[in-house]
Amino acid sequence: MVLDRTRSKRSDIVDLLVPLRRYARSLTRDSLKADDLVHDTMVRALESRANLRPDTNLRTWMMTVLHNVFIDEQRRKRVEARHADVLVQLSEEVAPPAQEGQVRLMQIRKAFEDLPEEQRAALHLVTLEGMAYADAAAVLGIPIGTLMSRLGRGRAALRAFEEGGRKGKAAAGSTDDGPERGRSHLRVVGGN
Repeated sequence: MVLDRTRSKRSDIVDLLVPLRRYARSLTRDSLKADDLVHDTMVRALESRANLRPDTNLRTWMMTVLHNVFIDEQRRKRVEARHADVLVQLSEEVAPPAQEGQVRLMQIRKAFEDLPEEQRAALHLVTLEGMAYADAAAVLGIPIGTLMSRLGRGRAALRAFEEGGRKGKAAAGSTDDGPERGRSHLRVVGGN
């Protein structure tokens, strides 16, 4: 009897491979990554099979395992990207660009990256992606008022950074008597 249930479970899992691959492809948008995701899901499911209750819907459980494996992989990639960014920043600090514009852009990027994550996300969606406030709030899963608050705090922090840069120039003896006087140093730079 136990052997029949084990065979039944194995055939049920084999029957789930197609829907699992379909869901994995929709998440990864790449068939090779989807296959890897299904493989990792199967491994995790086998490791966690002791936690599976007899009355559990196997399809729902496997889809949940796949989704969790995908989320874990995305988090791992973000951590790796942060480490890679730190390495890039260290290399940029060792050999700073010779052009003043690139140096300024790097400073602005650093100020933007130093913002708290929720302010960075709000500013990115609204200012860089050009999303409407309601759409950006929906993406972030927050009320519009909260989005507006985060935008205000993020913009204020960037203005404070900019004001600190101007005070630093004045302290160094630099004068702003040229055509740049009164204009903000933060500009949107279009890529080619």
